[in-house]
Amino acid sequence: MTIRLYDSRIAGIVDFVPLVPGHVSMYVCGPTVQSSPHIGHLRSALVYDVWRRWLAHRGLHVTLVRNVTDIDDKVLDLAGQTDEPWWARAYRVEQEFSAAYRALGILPPTYEPRATGSIPQMQELIARLIERGHAYAASDDSGDVYFDTASWPTYGALTRQRRDDMVDAADADPRGKRDPRDFALWKGAKPDEPETAAWNSPWGPGRPGWHIECSAMSRRYLGPAFDIHGGGLDLRFPHHENELAQSAAAGDPFATHWLHNGLVTVDGQKMSKSLGNSIFAADVLGRTRPIVVRYFLVSAHYRSTIDHHHGSLAEAEAAFDRIAGFLDRAAERLAGVPIVEAPAVPAAFAAAMDDDLGTPQALAVLHDTVRAGNAALDADDTTTLGSAYQHATAMAEVLGIDPRAEHWATGADDTASGPLAQLVERLLDERAAARTARDYARADRVRDDLAAAGIAIEDTATGTRWSIA
Repeated sequence: MTIRLYDSRIAGIVDFVPLVPGHVSMYVCGPTVQSSPHIGHLRSALVYDVWRRWLAHRGLHVTLVRNVTDIDDKVLDLAGQTDEPWWARAYRVEQEFSAAYRALGILPPTYEPRATGSIPQMQELIARLIERGHAYAASDDSGDVYFDTASWPTYGALTRQRRDDMVDAADADPRGKRDPRDFALWKGAKPDEPETAAWNSPWGPGRPGWHIECSAMSRRYLGPAFDIHGGGLDLRFPHHENELAQSAAAGDPFATHWLHNGLVTVDGQKMSKSLGNSIFAADVLGRTRPIVVRYFLVSAHYRSTIDHHHGSLAEAEAAFDRIAGFLDRAAERLAGVPIVEAPAVPAAFAAAMDDDLGTPQALAVLHDTVRAGNAALDADDTTTLGSAYQHATAMAEVLGIDPRAEHWATGADDTASGPLAQLVERLLDERAAARTARDYARADRVRDDLAAAGIAIEDTATGTRWSIA
């Protein structure tokens, strides 16, 4: 078994060898909880959920840290436009993210620290950088502290940029900077900011800069060296570049490997407020079954851009329903039939997942297995069917799209339970009673009413099944 991944830092595929045999330490940049999550946020969290699931399937113990940035310029600015305190807004939006993650079946991280819970560790790291000559306090008594980018010769290594070609750092007021490319480690308090958004420090009251937060939290929860740092492609510069520079300058080995997931576009365009084309998590999860959204987001390779366009979720639903339908039919046919135990997942599926998490190729193996299983169903070949059923179940479990898994079976996917299911089941009971009474006109009327509402029914030897057509 050799798991290979694309390391963004070296721009190449490498063999993954954990720092501690049998254990994986992973830090993923989580949300800045300024406003409601969109589909891009869902994709990023889901990518690392699938990585975690596959690493665990391969027998590795995974410690996953995903932070919450709950203090930030945008959090303060947006809260300042209302009467809501900044910390209340941050918590409310954090709950929206958590609810969306749960709906998609994303496993909770091992640790989920908030930035405001690690202020002392951030200050310790800043003090070490000043002591080593890589940071300085502003000379204007503003309380600002900056990282001296000129002091670190390898600044730009992650994104392969020359410092002279970099844009100015726009993460803080340029007051007191030695160089416009220097970035903020600590931001002195300003008169127009709430007092609750400031902490005492050796440089005066203030709050941390964005970049120092992740360096301090990853060190606190994973140590100075860890295996994998992940996040969206849009974070490579300046956020991840600055994280790497400040941690390395402080003497920490930091992340061995860097993973970056691709973005989500809408009709071929980047999501943006100016275009008004953002697809918010609550909207997409309200219109489409969460398990189908998960399938859609898993269907593209994690490093590629995935485009949401008219019909894309319908295509995903049709593909997912082929898997779910086979699993249901196979389970019915195999009830009471002894099955020879098969390997957990097919070798071709494992090879695809080991090769930089190749989910498109892995899904192709799953669909090939479903086709073979359906052919076995038609031929009533229970031996081949049993093997296909076990393989398909194992692959769906790894990808988090097994519709019979506890998460989906307990109401996260509301076609399996809830008001719609109760209504359909009541109508099916009414149809069954009509058929028993030989009132076939009434039974056909129920069937036609369901069909008109987009509900397909199928009569089997073990009962009537329904699905959204």
